Amino acid sequence: MTRAVDDAREAQAALAELFDTHGHVVFFGGAGVSTASGIPDFRSVDGLYHQKFKYPPETMLSHSFYEAHPAEFFEFYRTKMIALDARPNRCHLKLAELERAGMLDAVVTQNIDGLHQAAGSRRVFELHGSVHRNICQRCGAVYDAAWVCAREHEDARGVPVCPACGGPIKPDVVLYEEPLDERVLAGAIEAISRADALIVGGTSLVVYPAAGLIRYFKGDELAICNLAPTEQDANADLLISCDIARAFDF
Repeated sequence: MTRAVDDAREAQAALAELFDTHGHVVFFGGAGVSTASGIPDFRSVDGLYHQKFKYPPETMLSHSFYEAHPAEFFEFYRTKMIALDARPNRCHLKLAELERAGMLDAVVTQNIDGLHQAAGSRRVFELHGSVHRNICQRCGAVYDAAWVCAREHEDARGVPVCPACGGPIKPDVVLYEEPLDERVLAGAIEAISRADALIVGGTSLVVYPAAGLIRYFKGDELAICNLAPTEQDANADLLISCDIARAFDF
């Protein structure tokens, strides 16, 4: 039977108990984890998919758009996908604390903001890559997000180019039409398969193949913490419908 919780203090107690009673816990998170850090999600009322742009966000975040319209791609990437001022919130910090205490095996994230690592998490599987790695497609040089936003190394269209060799720069993020990194995917599957408790947080579980990783979980407790319903709610042992940053404030 699913235990439903919508009060933050009750959620904190339930999550604390979960960590106390399980030896291998994995956290699987999405965009909702970072909204308390000021980074908008995609599908909520205020999310990117509800904002008006010249092209739909799904189009601008596709591999074909990156190749055909690099100037428009990088303008959207800089202004909407990179948040240099964002800082880890209570959820990020608590997960890092739990990992240091040996109570959390890994974080599997769909986010590209790097906030889990900024909080101190070490075993993080970034399914969709990171804005903090931008790679020259010619020589392999890697540049951080601040370098991309500085706009000092651009061609006439405003597209960043490698100062070392003049090659094109591509963010190390998984765009639409691109496959997930096989090594990251394999690591995430292994971690989830070994877990005896899985916490799914801040994700609507509609983006595949990432959302499909839950099928590898064979443990005894599935917890879902998300403000909106997900297609996996009926399978959850613990269903938390309050702000995730508050839920992890224990």
